[in-house]
Amino acid sequence: MPPTDSPRPVARALLSVSDKTGLVDLGRGLAELGVELVASGGTAKALREAGLEVADVSDLTQSPEMLGGRVKTLHPKVHGGILARRDLAEDRSDLEANGIGVIDLVVVNLYPFEETVAQPGVEYADAIEKIDIGGPSMVRSAAKNHAYVGVLSDPSDYPAVLAELKEVGGLSESTRRRLALQAFRMTARYDAAIQQWLGEAQRDDAEDVLPPAFIAAFPKEADLRYGENPHQSAALYGGFMDAVEQLHGKELSYNNLIDVQAALAMILDFDDEARTTVGILKHNTPCGVGAAESPLDAYRRAFETDPDSPFGGIIVSNRPFDLALAEEVDQIFTEVLVAPGFDADALELLRQKKNRRVLTFDAARMNRAEHEWRRVYGGVLLQQADSSLEKIEDAKVVTKAQPSESQRVALDFAWRVVKHVKSNAIVFAGDDRTLGVGGGATSRVDAVHNAVAKAARVGLSLEGAVLASDAFFPFPDGLETAVEAGARAVIQPGGSNRDDQVIEAADRLGIPMIFTGTRHFRH
Repeated sequence: MPPTDSPRPVARALLSVSDKTGLVDLGRGLAELGVELVASGGTAKALREAGLEVADVSDLTQSPEMLGGRVKTLHPKVHGGILARRDLAEDRSDLEANGIGVIDLVVVNLYPFEETVAQPGVEYADAIEKIDIGGPSMVRSAAKNHAYVGVLSDPSDYPAVLAELKEVGGLSESTRRRLALQAFRMTARYDAAIQQWLGEAQRDDAEDVLPPAFIAAFPKEADLRYGENPHQSAALYGGFMDAVEQLHGKELSYNNLIDVQAALAMILDFDDEARTTVGILKHNTPCGVGAAESPLDAYRRAFETDPDSPFGGIIVSNRPFDLALAEEVDQIFTEVLVAPGFDADALELLRQKKNRRVLTFDAARMNRAEHEWRRVYGGVLLQQADSSLEKIEDAKVVTKAQPSESQRVALDFAWRVVKHVKSNAIVFAGDDRTLGVGGGATSRVDAVHNAVAKAARVGLSLEGAVLASDAFFPFPDGLETAVEAGARAVIQPGGSNRDDQVIEAADRLGIPMIFTGTRHFRH
């Protein structure tokens, strides 16, 4: 292994970039240091237009670009110059025998594949043409040979590299290693995006097939103060903040982000609701949800379900915050407020408390069909997102009694909420508010008891309420307990071996019950 304690000089640089941010300044800085510039196609043109002397890749290879630009850098005089080990006699001999000059710096970024496939209605052929071949090949060659070669794949690194070249006359081992690692991360993400898109493009819509291999490559978006607990390190990866903007407050914590994700998932199930819907969540489960014409009334209905839990919780709305809602919310401490927008006067008020985070979200930029995954020892679990939302009019009434129209509205509301409560999950509700929430219980009847007890403690009557259950009742006892507490209609998935017993109990009690056919466990 050659000595690496001294900087490696840069005499020749090869530039081939799709994103030309900072290109001219980099080229000019390299030229001032006496570095020979070699570039391809549009990169060479941009440098020449800036008045810089630059050789074409075709001058280096003595081969023209061909196949509409598909082949231009795939040549021994390019990759030989990059991959040669300068201190190995056999490599130097090969270079001399084939008339190949070394390349000390490779500046490459890739065709915008991810941006292309993210466009609605992109044509398959157009996406295929944005799969870069020569770019990743050069990047990987340079990154592999980082003992001798620097590789620049991110324009944000240009100034620091120029500064180091000017200061010490070359690139240090630590810089070359850092740039190589960054380059491999870029190509890993690029390949992951291609395989994911190809898998989706070839998937039979009639049969949802999970990929035969799971590949994830997300760039670090932010370091977090710590994880769930202070002794755990944590970071945010990917593009979450592309759809969410923080308008105020200290940085988001790991737990904040878990809660915000739960809040967004819930409120997006109310995106077609004509009324304002406001949810209050604690430890990523809803503790109260309300709906009304005004944001203030919706919040008050949500708050009444559980006046204790909103302290230190998350408040999310499907409509912008107005001043009246901001003034009401300002009376208690909340960790995060999330909405599509905030009126100017509301935001001015909410910014007066520095520890409160204020976020906006753009639902159009959120892909609710993204697969969900969790780590297990030695691997990951991958599943489809639970983006299903059953329509009440399609649910099956399984009892003699039929739900009234007002009950159907309430059942629809309760069903949207219970999907987001931790299993076992029970929600008592009216047509515009939750009245009792029981989640995370180890039995379904316990979840009913917990919801009933909480409603009693805060002074809410359950008489005339509807009840939603995220999964079937395994025995009639949960249903009987709910009716005794005041429930007068029930919605659940059905599917138990004892469904007939539960239906019989509902008929005996004279209440309507409907089956959706879809379970919504949330573990």
